[in-house]
Amino acid sequence: MAHILEELAGSLLEYDPAATVGLVKKALDEGHEANEILKEGLIKGMDRVGELFKNGDIYLPEVFMSAECLQESLVLLKPLLKGEDGGSSNITVVIGTVESDIHDIGKNLVATMLEGAGFKVVDIGVNVPAAEFIKAAKEHNADVIGCSALLTTTMPVMPEVARLAKQTDFGKDVKVIFGGAPVTEKWSLENGADGYSEDAAEAVTLVKRLFNL
Repeated sequence: MAHILEELAGSLLEYDPAATVGLVKKALDEGHEANEILKEGLIKGMDRVGELFKNGDIYLPEVFMSAECLQESLVLLKPLLKGEDGGSSNITVVIGTVESDIHDIGKNLVATMLEGAGFKVVDIGVNVPAAEFIKAAKEHNADVIGCSALLTTTMPVMPEVARLAKQTDFGKDVKVIFGGAPVTEKWSLENGADGYSEDAAEAVTLVKRLFNL
């Protein structure tokens, strides 16, 4: 029975959302739980996509097409998913593009990859003031705040998010991570971030590392 999940994982590299959704429905019909389909099918498939992207074997357009397959499958699976103790499903990430910056392609891809890896993702959009990141993190009991910027002129908002996060009592240790084309790891760590990711695949690795997953 498990072969359907392997087929599902591979389907994310065929870039056909309808075919992927069809395999999800078939797996459900065969009696697989939604959580198993997500972890053993879709997440494994997105892990492969991430590795291929990091190795330069596929490029952003292909990643976006795989992400579309994932997103359409999640529409079907989300109402069926059951919460589990431990693992990535208990980690909530609030993500947004900082104030005065309306670029969202990279941020959207990071959100999709994190969601595909089993994290709970709250996307608060673009042009988000520093205080709104903190407000959303408290509202959603977040474990991670992810800040994206594509303009050097908007990068100073990111340290402000980190500063406010360190001053706020969340009742737990909330991690702040930075990303975006002009952002570097050195600058991020010097400006209050707990971590930096160069791309969407690395963002998944980073969050897993921060929580020893």
